[in-house]
Amino acid sequence: MSQTIHSYASLTRDLERSGIRRQDTLLVHSSMKSIGQVEGRADTVLDVLSDYLRDEGLLVFPTLTWSNVNAEQPVFSVRDTPSVVGILPELFRQRPGVHRSRHPTHSVAALGRDAEAFVEGHERFDSPAALGSPWERLRQRRAKIMFIGAGIASNTFLHGVEEWGQAAHILSDTPQQLIVIDEAGRRHSVPSRRHIGNHSRYYACLEPHFEAIGALSRVRFGDANTTILDAEPCAVFVLALLKRFPAAFTLEWNQANPNFFADVLP
Repeated sequence: MSQTIHSYASLTRDLERSGIRRQDTLLVHSSMKSIGQVEGRADTVLDVLSDYLRDEGLLVFPTLTWSNVNAEQPVFSVRDTPSVVGILPELFRQRPGVHRSRHPTHSVAALGRDAEAFVEGHERFDSPAALGSPWERLRQRRAKIMFIGAGIASNTFLHGVEEWGQAAHILSDTPQQLIVIDEAGRRHSVPSRRHIGNHSRYYACLEPHFEAIGALSRVRFGDANTTILDAEPCAVFVLALLKRFPAAFTLEWNQANPNFFADVLP
């Protein structure tokens, strides 16, 4: 295990070396533990990312609540419901100036250029990552997606691409009736369909294909092996795949075609 103690300055240098620009839109999936020892711990990591992007760019974290908001526990509070995807998103959503979208299961939190507009209206959609939602806005902004110590299977953006491409068996037929409590304490009834089928188990199979089209790079952030994806070319690739094979990410398809991602795709 590395004995290096990382600092604000050293982590900022890692960002600069990664190819991420200060004017980029950046979605971060993260494992704090993978970064190693950091002076100031998680707050320093968030300071680095926030300061790098807040003036010219946009920093986005997933603040998902899919496992603690459901038919049995239907209430999502934008201010109070904790995220279930790690310490960095949970601390980030509570920071001054950060705006969180109002989707009951797949919210995002954003800081920087047009952050409030970026998260606006997410609760109007009955699926987690619909066309017109913040997840599609990542594509419109040609965002980069950074996986700090995490594999690309942890990729909610690709769930969105599957929705837009009308992939087979991606959404439940019947919505759950959930309740969103907004920042002012108002309650909204929000019907919401769920992602089904555990499609993300196959997302990592796309890694060599994303690398082949120049949409994937590998860097270090602290001690963490880190992967960066370019959202737009990844979306184009997956939409073309789904047009040919709508069931490509289903268990049934992969049981019938066990070498599909290695042998069938170009």
